[in-house]
Amino acid sequence: MKEDMNRKIAARVTEELKKRNMEGFYCENAEEAVKMVLDMIEPEALISWGGSAAVKEIGLLERLKETGHNMLEYPEADRKAIGSPVFSQVVGCDYFLMGTNAITLKGELVNIDGASNRLSCLLHGPKHVIIVAGMNKIVKTAEDGIHRIQTSVCPYIADITNRKTPCAVTGVCTDCQSPDCMCCNIVITRRSRYTGRIKVILVGETLGI
Repeated sequence: MKEDMNRKIAARVTEELKKRNMEGFYCENAEEAVKMVLDMIEPEALISWGGSAAVKEIGLLERLKETGHNMLEYPEADRKAIGSPVFSQVVGCDYFLMGTNAITLKGELVNIDGASNRLSCLLHGPKHVIIVAGMNKIVKTAEDGIHRIQTSVCPYIADITNRKTPCAVTGVCTDCQSPDCMCCNIVITRRSRYTGRIKVILVGETLGI
């Protein structure tokens, strides 16, 4: 059964994450994932997020607001602006919520970004980073992850956001130098220096692109 296979794969990935000084968890569904995140975050903590589809899809933002958690709103325009005062607050928050473009079976996080505010917070800044990812984000290798993002994720996002990139027109990555390029930074997180900082919650559902 698919559920059994998800558990086996998640168990392998969480063990690999542990070797890389990151914590991995598995939840059968979105409801379990939301409860786990709520249990992780203390009531007085300052929370922000990186525009993750997975975080939105599981209803986590709404639940955090309903429970009175301190959410730092992060307008889309400020995510792209250098020197944004809001971003200065985001990097100093207690918890940063995000997704990841891919996770390898070896526990590596693979991400591609344009403005890269999301990746900035993954790499350094917030005290804690909680990553929510569906099992559809699991890939065999980092190279597979990059291929997946550039052939499936970026062309789709470029199309729905009306970006003027070759992949938006043809559906194929051309390693472009377009002003709208979404592949400005390709980051493979192979280890966390800070014990307990990065927590990855795998959800036994398809989340995000």
